[in-house]
Amino acid sequence: MTPRSSLDLARDAYRAIDLYAPDRAPCAVDLSDNTNLWGVPPAAERAWREAPVAAVTRYPSLYAPQLKAALAAYVGVAPDMIVTGCGSDDVLDSAIRAFAEPGERVAVPDPSFAMIPIFARMNGLEPVLVPLAEGTRLDADAMLATGARVIYLCSPNNPTGDVLDVDAVRRVVREAPGLVILDEAYAEFAERDALGLLGESERVLVCRTMSKAFGLAGLRIGYMVGAPALVAEVEKSRGPYKVNALAERAAAAALGEDLPWVRARVREAVENRERLAAGLRARGLAPLPSQANFLMVPVPGAAEVAARMRELGVAVRPFAALPSIGDALRISVGPWELLEACLRALDGALADGGRGT
Repeated sequence: MTPRSSLDLARDAYRAIDLYAPDRAPCAVDLSDNTNLWGVPPAAERAWREAPVAAVTRYPSLYAPQLKAALAAYVGVAPDMIVTGCGSDDVLDSAIRAFAEPGERVAVPDPSFAMIPIFARMNGLEPVLVPLAEGTRLDADAMLATGARVIYLCSPNNPTGDVLDVDAVRRVVREAPGLVILDEAYAEFAERDALGLLGESERVLVCRTMSKAFGLAGLRIGYMVGAPALVAEVEKSRGPYKVNALAERAAAAALGEDLPWVRARVREAVENRERLAAGLRARGLAPLPSQANFLMVPVPGAAEVAARMRELGVAVRPFAALPSIGDALRISVGPWELLEACLRALDGALADGGRGT
């Protein structure tokens, strides 16, 4: 018998998937992942420090009811309209798996969150990338023309930072043949959100996270809001024990005691975002309008510029050849002293032509 490679055991769909592993080597100033750079809500830190031993030695709750109740109060819905997970990635993956059969389509704007096409392929689905229209506008006609079983929209969009046109989103929600997922990971930084659409359609799930404004990225807490029937299906797909006990305690504490702290950090992030945008424009650059906690900055040769910035002690996220944008850097917003360091590194990188000396 001819020996067979162990790769022959892998699913065909997985062979074409690369491991998601962007450069995460330590850097003095890391502005690459859009997390909260001001720290953690005080009540959340106290909650995990004071957790009993049983929070570690025993299994967590099956479906995080304490956290569901706290999130329901925060967004103003009933607890049965909330499903939680291990980060927003977990609930997004679970929802795609719950509402599309293998071989069906998942439509995604391009550019948008890079993990969605990967989740589609992992679940035996066909990702369909739909270019954003000029000015990074949502092309509702093109999205609907895909006939996709699941349509994914991100607002504010990652990596562009802008909020999608509400009329275009409403039309997609109204006319979509299947589920519409509205990813609002950056909702706290924006001027408006999409929760109102839940009252217009029972085919919508709004995805949120506590990794950005709440500063709990390391605890991996994501959630979706939607009609109870949709939430129940996602919860089946998600499975039990997805939110660890320490994360549930810390997140519930932050929601119950530290909303003023979170809102103050959000205000500072928005102020610094606009200040950073002004600094970039003063350098002849044209950052895209943003309602998130980051800026997208078109820069020719972005990968080389980012590599040189890293050598100078600042990490940002490069993107190459994005539709309607080209090469660009995504820069997370944090305390001003970190952004000053970023501007200095950017000046140095551009002076060097993006190349190390």
